Amino acid sequence: MEKTYVNCTSAENDLGNMEIEELFLGALSKALADINNAGKVIIIPPDFTRIHSRSGLITEMAAKYLKDRLGAVLPAIGTHIPMNKNEISLMFGKTPSKKFLVHSWRNDIKELGRLDANKVEKITEGSVRYDWPSQVNKLLHKDNCNFSLIISIGQVVPHEVAGMANHIKNIFIGTGGKEAIDKSHFAGAAYGMERIMGKTQTPVRALFDEGLNLFGAQMPPILWVLTVIDTKKDGNTAVRGLFIGFGRECFEKAAAFSQEINVNLLESRVNKMVVYLNPDEFRTTWLGNKAIYRTRMAVADGGELLILAPALERFGEDLEIDRLIRKYGYRPREEIIKMVNTNTELKCNLSAAAHMIHGSGEGRFNIRYCTSEKLSRGEIEAVGFKWGDIQEALSRYCPSKLSSGWNTLEDGEKIFYIPNPALGLWAENSIF
Repeated sequence: MEKTYVNCTSAENDLGNMEIEELFLGALSKALADINNAGKVIIIPPDFTRIHSRSGLITEMAAKYLKDRLGAVLPAIGTHIPMNKNEISLMFGKTPSKKFLVHSWRNDIKELGRLDANKVEKITEGSVRYDWPSQVNKLLHKDNCNFSLIISIGQVVPHEVAGMANHIKNIFIGTGGKEAIDKSHFAGAAYGMERIMGKTQTPVRALFDEGLNLFGAQMPPILWVLTVIDTKKDGNTAVRGLFIGFGRECFEKAAAFSQEINVNLLESRVNKMVVYLNPDEFRTTWLGNKAIYRTRMAVADGGELLILAPALERFGEDLEIDRLIRKYGYRPREEIIKMVNTNTELKCNLSAAAHMIHGSGEGRFNIRYCTSEKLSRGEIEAVGFKWGDIQEALSRYCPSKLSSGWNTLEDGEKIFYIPNPALGLWAENSIF
């Protein structure tokens, strides 16, 4: 079914909670009537790493409206650490905690079907040659569930793997399995992240779309609820767009609007970029490296990316991936591709290999992670980064004294400051 219920944009003004509730519940009512089914509903929101998406608020609205029809809430954690009780409470408010389930990307998997290696090679323009499985949490397969509707909620924003986040990525990756996540992530990294970031039509998106077209009928209908979020001058976030519907049209509209709102094009590359990682959100480089791949197209050759990471405590969200990062480090794309071709351990852990590419400066610029004793200088330098003391860095680059964008310090140093790399993409305009 292709149907858009809400296509609401406001480039200048926030969409307030009352307006969001009115638009969302109106769309949900129409969607339930259109599928003509009174069965249970499962909600697939993002996890705490996407708290700015307003997905928690919308989930809470849905739970209140659905009441007993709400069957489950399954956060699309993918490879991330499962949410704890405090995070669930902070993000999802009064949504009943007993409804929350935890997705295990290594165990809770149902394969819907598989794209053969010839098709994958063609879609990725020869970047990789292997088959790719469309995988979902087993609860989403019609044979294993009693759900009449899936509500997939999330933010559309530039993304290093798919080009633009969300839509079927929320299902195939957020509730997918190791093989699907590994192979899709590496396909994007091998193709080239700079060719993907901020684009709607990409090889990885094409893999997802083909999987949905061929195998999507094995799942209940999916109602997409998509937000576009902007960072205001005071550092707070605002909802600028809300898009709701069945099919792909609402995603295309959301992606086009996100490109307008979230892609920040600069006239020239930056010699000194400073990025802050909020301690409530970023405790691993698996997530914190958004500071790298969301800015890589904006940092000048020979420049420095300085990352303020006060809560960083390890590299991978998953302990096995953490081990692999510590063993192999962050390396340029061509080095990792060669290693994958000859190294069985990396070949069996392609998402880790892809992440090692995403977290590299490709030898063009320096990356300096400023951390506390939770992740030591030796550990940081061992994976290929430079290190800085977090207290010294915060003293010089105090987030509360910096404005988003260009700043000139008292001694004349000129820096470009980003308070949250998760909310956008920064690039020199000539290369985007």
